[in-house]
Amino acid sequence: MIYITQLIFVKEGKEAVFLEFESFAIPLMEKYNGKIIYRLRPTEESYIDANGETPYEIHIISFASQEDLGAFMKDDSRLDYVHLKTESVKSTLLIKGEKI
Repeated sequence: MIYITQLIFVKEGKEAVFLEFESFAIPLMEKYNGKIIYRLRPTEESYIDANGETPYEIHIISFASQEDLGAFMKDDSRLDYVHLKTESVKSTLLIKGEKI
């Protein structure tokens, strides 16, 4: 099992485009043994300390294996929608790890 934390920074005014991509990509993860554990959209009041821009959303997801994650990333139907992610996401900080 692998775990991924994503801090997602969305371009201003492109939130609806990002959510359109997510509405397709999140259910597709299940096909590849992936799931959302937490999907957070923190407010400014949620931060105790922040050095820089704060993310639009924070995702903590899991996949059964690296192979499942790779297959999800290469899925042809996902690739049909990836232009929405490109259009809407400024940057992503991805942290990959294991449960200990």
